Amino acid sequence: MYAVSTMCRVLEVSTSGYYAWLKREPSIRAREDAVLTKRIIEIHEWSDGTYGVPRIHDELIESGDAVGRKRIARLMKDAGLQGVSRRKRTVTT
Repeated sequence: MYAVSTMCRVLEVSTSGYYAWLKREPSIRAREDAVLTKRIIEIHEWSDGTYGVPRIHDELIESGDAVGRKRIARLMKDAGLQGVSRRKRTVTT
C-alpha cells in the first residue's frame, strides 16, 4: 500500500482535494443509478436470471420508469448481470 501523499503527488492531485472528494456525497446521478440497479436486480432475479436488457427495459417502462437501454446495459454490466440467449448458434465448419 502506498501513502496518500505519494499517490496524490504522482497523480498530480492535492491531498486536500483528495480528502474533500472522499467526504463528498454521491451525485444525484449516482444515487439514481443505485436505486435503478436495485430495481434491475429485482427484475432479473424475478425472471430467474433470464431477462436481458430488452425485457428489463420493457418491465421498467411498464412500471413508469423512463430509462434508456444503454443505461440499463451499463448498470447490468457493472452489477455482473447477463440475460440468457436461447438462440442456436450457427455451425460454419
